[in-house]
Amino acid sequence: MTARSTATGGNEGRFDRLAYLISLSRPRFWLYLAGPVMIGVAYAAETVDDLFVPTAVVLWLYFLVPANVFLYGINDIYDRDIDAANPKKDERESRYRGQRYVPIVVVICAALPLTFVPVVPSAARPWLAVFLVLGAAYSAPPIRFKTTPVLDSVSNGLYIAPGGAAYAAVSGVQPPALAVAGGWLWAMGMHTFSAIPDIEPDRETGIRTTATALGELRTYAYCGACWLASAAAFGALDGRLGALMLVYPGLVVAIVASSVAVDRAYWWFPAINTVVGTVLTMGGLWRVV
Repeated sequence: MTARSTATGGNEGRFDRLAYLISLSRPRFWLYLAGPVMIGVAYAAETVDDLFVPTAVVLWLYFLVPANVFLYGINDIYDRDIDAANPKKDERESRYRGQRYVPIVVVICAALPLTFVPVVPSAARPWLAVFLVLGAAYSAPPIRFKTTPVLDSVSNGLYIAPGGAAYAAVSGVQPPALAVAGGWLWAMGMHTFSAIPDIEPDRETGIRTTATALGELRTYAYCGACWLASAAAFGALDGRLGALMLVYPGLVVAIVASSVAVDRAYWWFPAINTVVGTVLTMGGLWRVV
């Protein structure tokens, strides 16, 4: 296979392209977008039937895969040069090599919400806009939030947008402000924690992030502060929610106090977040069922 055919994807079969797109979408992180939809639906529902309204199902299906293809695809397209030196692309993720079909699929996935916006309640539409605008602005120039310390962290509140959309779609009203604040702060901490393993590769390529600006130890402190504030916000809404969210600052303390490498601990979080998200969802469903 020539370099040209590899770049264009000309010699790839349909299965190869599909497999690559699935890898690009980061299956380990699918629930980071689809999970908030389930949480939003669980807390918005008043009856069992509310859990399965067509709009909620459509949102869950979109945020499970297509939204991840959009979010991570646009990231990989604009990070192609940076990722050449990123070891995660050799071990855990796929490296974008300029395949021409990838930008086309990313644009299609970004445009998909336009097909169901007419049937989504008006209260949910701003959340779809938040997700798409921040998702693009995080990676794409000229804004490229990911290269601006603090803004890279704050912009990752986009991960709670699916939950906000789902809650608004089912209930017809906006989610509680404390829940939005708590979720946004959690996402800020999660994003910045995930940037710790990339500190050295990012510095080598001249990328500035909150993590590169603070350094490893102060980034731990930043993440812990975000997660403590998140627990406080959720605790003001419901003490049980606040207690649950204290697991995250507790993990920061445990990681710093132990000899566990952060690039190893980072890969525990998909499982940890799935467990916490499941408990949150079950708490919401308990009210209904």
